[in-house]
Amino acid sequence: MTVETGGVDKRRLYDLLWGTPTGPRRGPRPTLTLAAIARAGITIADADGLDGLTMQRVAESLDVTKMALYRYVPGRAELVALMLEAAVGEPPAPPAGADWRGRLDDWTRQLFHRFRRHPWAQAATVGPRVPGPNELAWLERVVAALAGTGLTGAEQLDVAVLLVGHARNLAQHAAPDDAPGGSREAAFDVLVRGREERFPALDAALRDIDPNTPDQALDFGLARILDGIEALIATRATRRS
Repeated sequence: MTVETGGVDKRRLYDLLWGTPTGPRRGPRPTLTLAAIARAGITIADADGLDGLTMQRVAESLDVTKMALYRYVPGRAELVALMLEAAVGEPPAPPAGADWRGRLDDWTRQLFHRFRRHPWAQAATVGPRVPGPNELAWLERVVAALAGTGLTGAEQLDVAVLLVGHARNLAQHAAPDDAPGGSREAAFDVLVRGREERFPALDAALRDIDPNTPDQALDFGLARILDGIEALIATRATRRS
């Protein structure tokens, strides 16, 4: 799972994510916690996206001055990193008795729902950056699930990147939970209507879709990804035998 770190003090960011939480290094006695600051930022970003997130708004929501907030978090990028770590949270335990495929299927769906719950996190996880302990714990789940399958360490990490991309991409385009399937299809249908001669194959595909059927893009793509991984694992097993 990968906010740009240009202009960011990486060591300070590392300390914020991985060090023992402390208050500001100097000045009055601390009155805030990093967890409370992250929660305040999440509330704003959930409502207005990252474009609506400013240090001033977070400070106001916490009833402190912006300068006081800077004593805890040096900038917006560091704030977003703390928010992401809190929003992603710790990964759920794998399903009892599940094999590697069942564990990765559940892992991807759980991550998909985290992205759905916090849409701003989709953009916050693109680009090189410093991940926090919770994010690394999610990665640990994938690698642990694939241990002993014959995949190399690099391939195990590639699987994680592939599954993160699928979950993030589908969360970005998914309809609200209470909407019938077909939000994507409905958007295409509006564009194709009246232009059927130019897009005959797309028109035929759209006509074949039941508008009351839930969107199955997550299921379909995830199954195909796991099918491919399973085929690769089977190939490795054949070579070893």
